[in-house]
Amino acid sequence: MAMRFCLFSLSWRSFCRRTFAAPLVVALLLATLGPGRAADPEPKRVLMLQSFGLRFKPWTDFAEFLRPQMIKQSKVPIDFQDHSLLSARVDDDKALAPFIGYLQALYGAKPPDLIVALGAPAAEFVQRYRAQLFPKTPMMFTSVEARRVQYDKLTEYDTVAAAAHNFPAAIETILKVLPDTKVIAVVNGASPNETFWQGVLERELAPFSGRVELRWYNKLSFEDILKDAAHLPPHSAIFWHLMSVDAAGVTHEGAAALHRLSAAANAPIFSYLDGFFDGSIVGGSMHSTEKGMTIAAAAAIRILNGEKAGDVKVAPSQFELPRFDWRQMQRFGISDSHLPPGSTVYFREPSVWERYLWLIASVVAVFLIQAGLIAILLREHRRRQFAEVQSRQRMTELAHVNRFATAGELTASIAHEINQPLGSILTNAETAAAILQSQRPDIAALSDVVELREIVNDILQDDRRATEVIRRMRSLLKKAPFELKQLDLNEVVQETVRFLLALTVSRKFEMVNVITPDALPILGDRIQLQQVILNLVLNGVEAMKDTSHESRTISIRTARVDQFAELSVSDRGPGIPEDKLKQVFEPFYSSKAEGMGMGLSIARTIIEAHNGFISASNREHGGASFTIRLPFVA
Repeated sequence: MAMRFCLFSLSWRSFCRRTFAAPLVVALLLATLGPGRAADPEPKRVLMLQSFGLRFKPWTDFAEFLRPQMIKQSKVPIDFQDHSLLSARVDDDKALAPFIGYLQALYGAKPPDLIVALGAPAAEFVQRYRAQLFPKTPMMFTSVEARRVQYDKLTEYDTVAAAAHNFPAAIETILKVLPDTKVIAVVNGASPNETFWQGVLERELAPFSGRVELRWYNKLSFEDILKDAAHLPPHSAIFWHLMSVDAAGVTHEGAAALHRLSAAANAPIFSYLDGFFDGSIVGGSMHSTEKGMTIAAAAAIRILNGEKAGDVKVAPSQFELPRFDWRQMQRFGISDSHLPPGSTVYFREPSVWERYLWLIASVVAVFLIQAGLIAILLREHRRRQFAEVQSRQRMTELAHVNRFATAGELTASIAHEINQPLGSILTNAETAAAILQSQRPDIAALSDVVELREIVNDILQDDRRATEVIRRMRSLLKKAPFELKQLDLNEVVQETVRFLLALTVSRKFEMVNVITPDALPILGDRIQLQQVILNLVLNGVEAMKDTSHESRTISIRTARVDQFAELSVSDRGPGIPEDKLKQVFEPFYSSKAEGMGMGLSIARTIIEAHNGFISASNREHGGASFTIRLPFVA
């Protein structure tokens, strides 16, 4: 029983919660949303009455600019309702009755908050039937020229945001841009509105008849207009006014007619509304659609906000400063210098310089930088060449000094080598003199003749020997410019070895020559290469001064290795410390206490000037070896 009571209690509580909670939630939601919904303002209803239709220039452009401007400036939503006055295309009042009835049926019970009449036909229609349709509804006339508004019929509920056309100023602009103009063709349609403007144009442009020929197209079909415009005489221009309905009764919506005329005409087209400024015309003095509709939208919002329409005054808009299409100017060869002061040129394509300014500037900068770098490199190259020439001259002078030093070391052996032939010459000369001074020389005797002939031959041979020694010495000490000639390295080595034969006796060492039988053609300076060989041999002899007489040997070898002629000079001295092998060719490095350290440095400089290289190493059985490789001549 207790259990059942508990279950009943729980069910009753759940039922109560569900039954009373839902209405409470609904009530809270209504309380929350109610004030917000009540606060939302009702949208303003605006009737937009079009003169011809929804696709007829220029009124379509005015409507398209006006609508967003009103939305932008309004603090409440706006409900736009559009109707077109199709009867404006023809002069037929009978067609208006059904349309008037249609509007009465729509807005009789609840008129709109504002009526906007776009264009002269709409303005005329509203003013004619205002008392019948909308006697007290606020109304604004816009997208209309001031001369098309009947100001004497305006009521306290009406305001006007009109434009004021200045056709003479438009023609003057054409004549300023094209001062040689002789014919101006005026494009205008045949609708009732356009017929009104035809009379205005003829009256206002009459003063120009003495300056140019005015050709009127209002009585031609559009196809005939195209044909005539394609064959206009030179120095002609076209002024586009309106073309809603042509003389054949054909309606022309949008900008199709203007585009066709622009494609067919052989003369530039000008106009007075920027709505036509879409690539088909050159330009001219024009009204600004955007500026005019911005002012009209502000007036409309003031009326929607409660101001009486009759109190809202708007001055008619005037032509803005001329604007021109650069593309059409290029097509007809119109110069900027002929444009009126203050003109604006649109759609101008930048020149190559303007379009690629940064690219051209970058290329020029890179070019200048490269030119500067090339100039610097050429300057450095010339300086390097000059430095190389100077270095080579210094090297030649230093090598010449080194040869004098080498000659000093060879003085004893040279003197010994010269003394021998001189002594032989003296002995033979004394012998010949003794024979000739004998009391009874028998010149006719065969023995005396033979002996004298041998004496003379010995004298000649010893004389040549002494001359060769002097020649080699003069050649070694000769100061000549560095000059590469084709040589055989074997011949250079053999000549140098002959020069050193006397040194082997005075310095008590043996010279071993292993000359390859193959020719070793190179480009080189004979004297410089001889000096290298002399330096290497003298260094080897100096290194062996403390060794025994039997092991004092200098080995000179030549060989062909790949594309190089190889020369090696080896000794049997103590060798070179391993950590000094790379330093021996450095200037002023010497292992001798009295040495200057320039011999091997000069040798390396000479070999590198021959595009070769020299290296030092130690022999396995003691001693040092210097290897030279010179490239073969091509």
